[in-house]
Amino acid sequence: MTFIKLYLAPGKEHSLKRQHPWVFSGAIRKADGEPAEGDIVEVYSNKHEFLGIGHWAPGSIAVRIFSFDQVTPDFTFWKGKIQQAYDYRNRLGLVNNPHTDVYRLVYAEGDGVSGLIVDFYKDTAVIQTHTVGMYQVREHIAQALQEIYGSRLRAIYDKSAESLPAKVQIGAVNGYLLGESVGGVVVTENENQFFVDWEGGQKTGFFIDQRENRDLLARYVKDKSVLNTFCYTGGFSVYALNADAKEVHSVDVSKKAIELTIRNGELSQAPENHEAFAVDTFEFLKGKEEMYDVIILDPPAFAKSQKVRHNALMGYKRLNAEAMKKIKPGGILFTFSCSQVVDKYLFNNTVMAAAIEAGRNIKIMHHLSQPADHPISIFHPEGEYLKGLVLFVE
Repeated sequence: MTFIKLYLAPGKEHSLKRQHPWVFSGAIRKADGEPAEGDIVEVYSNKHEFLGIGHWAPGSIAVRIFSFDQVTPDFTFWKGKIQQAYDYRNRLGLVNNPHTDVYRLVYAEGDGVSGLIVDFYKDTAVIQTHTVGMYQVREHIAQALQEIYGSRLRAIYDKSAESLPAKVQIGAVNGYLLGESVGGVVVTENENQFFVDWEGGQKTGFFIDQRENRDLLARYVKDKSVLNTFCYTGGFSVYALNADAKEVHSVDVSKKAIELTIRNGELSQAPENHEAFAVDTFEFLKGKEEMYDVIILDPPAFAKSQKVRHNALMGYKRLNAEAMKKIKPGGILFTFSCSQVVDKYLFNNTVMAAAIEAGRNIKIMHHLSQPADHPISIFHPEGEYLKGLVLFVE
């Protein structure tokens, strides 16, 4: 196979030599052709040293490297990538685990396949591609999954239509690459049960990245009143109900999310202790005089670009300050940010500013992040998007 070659400007090769998988458009000096979006390209230094091979896209990140070796990206190559990801999850104890049958199998740069997400739900793999290049090899990915899982895999659902760049017109349609629709499935996570609808739900259907943080919550809720905001399908709520919380209130602006939360609450051990509200979290907190023992703040990404980062920080500050005012003395606050452009330092400082505004004395109990099936490559620290704090509010 021959591919278009890109040559970097002098001095721009250092990040690739450190195995960072992104090539920014401003680093490229010239190309020996005109690649189309999704094309495979080879990247060379100004001195014509091979640096990596990856997918081309117009925009700030021009190339996403999938190998720093000169490889032939055929089915055997892609199956090797999926096999490595599978073996790693097996090492984590997630594969064939009777207590948890939902996990992230492939996490983009963390697994050396920038632009690809694969989540596993009981017997179904859900693929989301975020680049045209990865979308074009989705059949290889599907075939690899079938060969690796064998009869344990009932279906493969491709949910790439809404995750691809909006400007791309390639006719992507969500649908099954293997099997057919069963309308969702009940999965098990740390013995807790959830109905997952990958066809109609957000992302791939469930927020797998909070698994360990939900498990931590269960240690602190016995006989307590719990407020779970931005609850989506009620992950934290179900853990709280099954851990003998006295009362759980779930809040989300989406009526569909609240319907799923109610359904999941009914799968818990104490559905009668649960109330769900389809309302904006800020409005709910503003009008609520009731005090809670435990509050969870898990909002969507307030900032997806540097341009709106300041506004996002103000949003996090306002949200945390309001929650701190509504929590009982001796209460525990779980607070998160999934905005990649808001790092841990900024997030912690913003929460500190909220504590000052609320006039509460705060102790940090835990620093939280994403679980090991959302691996962070040491060469790509940007992969650490989820950060959180557990706070003791005096």
